[in-house]
Amino acid sequence: MFDTTTWEYRYKLSHNLRSVTKYKLIVLETSANDPRIPNIPAGARWIQNGVIIAGYHGEGFNTNQFSEPLGLFVDDDETMIIADNWNHRIIQWKKGDTDGTILAGGHGEGNRLNQLNSPTDMLVDKETKNLIICDRGNQRVVQWSLRSGTSKGKVLLDKIFCYGLAMDDQRYLYVTDIGQNEVRRYKIGEKNGTVVAGGNGPGADLNQLEEPIKIFVDQKQTVYISDNRNHRVVKWNKGAKAGIVVAGGQAEGDALTQLFSPIGLVVDRLGTIYVADTWNHRIVRWPKGAKQGTVIAGKIDSNEGENQFEFPVDLSFDRDGNLYVVDWGNHRVKRFFIEKTQNNS
Repeated sequence: MFDTTTWEYRYKLSHNLRSVTKYKLIVLETSANDPRIPNIPAGARWIQNGVIIAGYHGEGFNTNQFSEPLGLFVDDDETMIIADNWNHRIIQWKKGDTDGTILAGGHGEGNRLNQLNSPTDMLVDKETKNLIICDRGNQRVVQWSLRSGTSKGKVLLDKIFCYGLAMDDQRYLYVTDIGQNEVRRYKIGEKNGTVVAGGNGPGADLNQLEEPIKIFVDQKQTVYISDNRNHRVVKWNKGAKAGIVVAGGQAEGDALTQLFSPIGLVVDRLGTIYVADTWNHRIVRWPKGAKQGTVIAGKIDSNEGENQFEFPVDLSFDRDGNLYVVDWGNHRVKRFFIEKTQNNS
């Protein structure tokens, strides 16, 4: 049973999810030529004592601190970009840094073009060197140049209850809309987009979503969605009218067949799903076609320990297969090194 402190966290996280803020999505492609997605062996394991690599000093507003971080992008050189939600900014940490650098926002909560309001997700458009951000509190998607001297953003989409973003290899932008319980695909510059998942009201039927948060899009434009309130991950093939449950979907719970309000997810080249099982305080691996998952990091009992989390909300991998986790309740990012066994090397 969870103690009072955990229930307070849960209420706060739930409140933010539904009303003011959260979550992050980046797309990591499944192509064998994409260095962002390592070829993770099916039986890979990670050293359980994670290392804090960003956010060493508890909650705060200094550039070596976070306040309820959400989204995470790990680049080829292990540079991290983090959605620092309650500090209303996007911040970058290069490998070995002890302080971050603000890339967008950082001028307090607001709706001016040099401000953000509780950003929940971002991705990097490498073709244009732009940062695309889900500016959740302002109900808009904005674009900031990564070139030096940038001081304000440009609105791409507005009046959208966005939470997560992804971009496929054809540069289509995907956005989760928690208000409409759907995912839409846009060409950069267009305003209406096309519904590619959900859009049939909130619910648990396979043609419905309820609070879709994070997404992953592969090269076939298949969309994987953390369907938060349905405690499942669903896959929508291109052009599909309904999704397929690929993880969870057995109501909320902590059995290995269940998830509890999942958020972040990544799919590797083998079709294995790695998901932040947020309210179970663990990271779970679901091989393609599996009926249950395997815990690869964390425990059900939340804590601040080296191998534990307080509501993990996002994850990513570097090119070597090391696991990065956004530890929301502890205001930090942790890295778990992949074990270098004969089968994993």
